[in-house]
Amino acid sequence: MRLRLRHLPNAVTVSRIVLTVPIVWFMYRGDYWPALVLLAIAGLTDALDGYLVRRYGWSTALGAWLDPAADKILMLGVYLAVTLSGLLPLWLLFLVVGRDLWLTAGSLAYRHWVGPLQIEPLMISKVNTFFQILLVLGAILKVGILNLDPVWVHLLVVIVSLTTVFSGLAYTVVWGRRAWVHFFPPAGAGRGA
Repeated sequence: MRLRLRHLPNAVTVSRIVLTVPIVWFMYRGDYWPALVLLAIAGLTDALDGYLVRRYGWSTALGAWLDPAADKILMLGVYLAVTLSGLLPLWLLFLVVGRDLWLTAGSLAYRHWVGPLQIEPLMISKVNTFFQILLVLGAILKVGILNLDPVWVHLLVVIVSLTTVFSGLAYTVVWGRRAWVHFFPPAGAGRGA
């Protein structure tokens, strides 16, 4: 079977999933330079697949599911490796994973009882992802490369904690309101509005 050009973004996305394994391995072993190089490449694949979809309209149903899944796999793998290496506290890993499990369970429940769920990334979620990435980079740079002042990493831990909680709450409120309107439509509106 030939790879069509419209499937190229999906292949790029899959490469990000594949890169997660050596990134996690290098980080766990404390080989931070190769891990950072592969993380940079993974970041470029994220930018590249998004560019290809926007520029050429090569979007697919698989890609709409695969891209956020690849991001989550990479992020959770990296957080697991950084935590197991002792660079970040275990409770933060539980918080990050717990938020993702909460949102996954919520989206499944919504789809089961309400219907299809249009997931639009909220600004707080984008902010959370940005600071999660910054925290991982800061933690690696602190011990492995630049010997940063730990106060910056501690500050990022606080910011990531807050944005993780707030983003989880924000999605819960947005989806909860939609479910409420579905089951209890305002007067004069039809069910499922």
